[in-house]
Amino acid sequence: MILHVAFIVTMFYLSRLYHLPRAVSRIDQARKIVGVVTVGSLLASAVQELVFKFTIFEVDYPRGMFFYVWVFSMLLVLVGREFYHILQTFLRERGYDRDNLLIVGMGKIARDIARKINDQPELGYNIVGVVVNGKTKTRGTLVGYPIIGTYQDLPRLIDTANIEQVIIALPEAQRAEIVELVTLCQRGHVDIKIYPDMFAYMAGDLSVDDLGGTPLLTVRDIALRGWKLSLKRGLDILGSFAGLVFLSPLMLLTALLIKWEDGGPVFYTQERMGLDGRPFEMIKFRSMRVDAEASGPGWTVENDPRVTRLGHFLRTTNWDEIPQLINVLVGQMSLVGPRPERPVYVWQFREHIPRYMERHREKSGMTGWAQVNGLRGDTSIAERTQYDLWYVENWSLWLDIKIIVRTIWQTVTRRDKNAY
Repeated sequence: MILHVAFIVTMFYLSRLYHLPRAVSRIDQARKIVGVVTVGSLLASAVQELVFKFTIFEVDYPRGMFFYVWVFSMLLVLVGREFYHILQTFLRERGYDRDNLLIVGMGKIARDIARKINDQPELGYNIVGVVVNGKTKTRGTLVGYPIIGTYQDLPRLIDTANIEQVIIALPEAQRAEIVELVTLCQRGHVDIKIYPDMFAYMAGDLSVDDLGGTPLLTVRDIALRGWKLSLKRGLDILGSFAGLVFLSPLMLLTALLIKWEDGGPVFYTQERMGLDGRPFEMIKFRSMRVDAEASGPGWTVENDPRVTRLGHFLRTTNWDEIPQLINVLVGQMSLVGPRPERPVYVWQFREHIPRYMERHREKSGMTGWAQVNGLRGDTSIAERTQYDLWYVENWSLWLDIKIIVRTIWQTVTRRDKNAY
């Protein structure tokens, strides 16, 4: 037992699991904990066997103990981390355990960062103010936070305001300007974070290739091809088949309720644009009146009068999307991917949103990276496109699983405020 604990603690230390980031997905953390505990337990078990084998003492060590130590180690660590997260969030929302923060910049990225910090007090940041270059503006506010100085004021502000974090949100800044800012910040003991420029638009994990002795940095590698494509398709087939089998009783009940409510058709099919811009018929449970589009297609809004009483429940719980498992099974859609739009909207969006059509490089999905980040319904199409492109270029099987789990969790907890 002591050997197991020693190995697990050592593995936690080497894997930096005692260093807790401010913003980390519970799913990612759980995966890492399970992996580290498993490796630590296996190493402890192997060393233990060797010790028992080459000693003169007879030790009756029950084999089942390894399983119990492994399972309870994972469960107790996960539960302990969750309690710690709840307590930390509770304290930070009330102003405790916060780091004073400066934002450098006044553009869109700076505003987005300020909004996210303001909307997520559990991150533990206290925005003291904003620093600008002083050439165009030295007064005003950024999302309610005051401009308190210019670049040259950074050393003084860091000292007087006890600044612990500086975020440089200048994606279009020249290299020399960034170097100057970092130099100014380094005069104090402060953590510096820089919003990336070109790397924000480049995909995947960075890797180094060799070209006849010349190192090349790979920053864009099309994710879904070869075995990756087969792996994703395998997940789609397995997930859609299992979903249709296990959810069939509830789907049948839903069909009966829709028919009973107004006597109209159970399903609603609508042309959407999928892989490579090819149209297909997407299936949904009907959630609107039969004559909902008598005057033409229209964007669904909150408290839409076209939605039926049962349809309101179906839409807020995402249950109206469940028949799309059929689309997934036959290969028209994927469990995870950019949400498909109607052709009439696609032709409009492609004219105004850069790279919009690139999201059609992969199959459309029942859920997506944009949706689990709150971009569903009547939200920014441009921002949604950025999330879709990031997903397309950074695909991994684990990312798909994480998105599926987050979708289920948000649906169960009814956290999707834009579901209507």
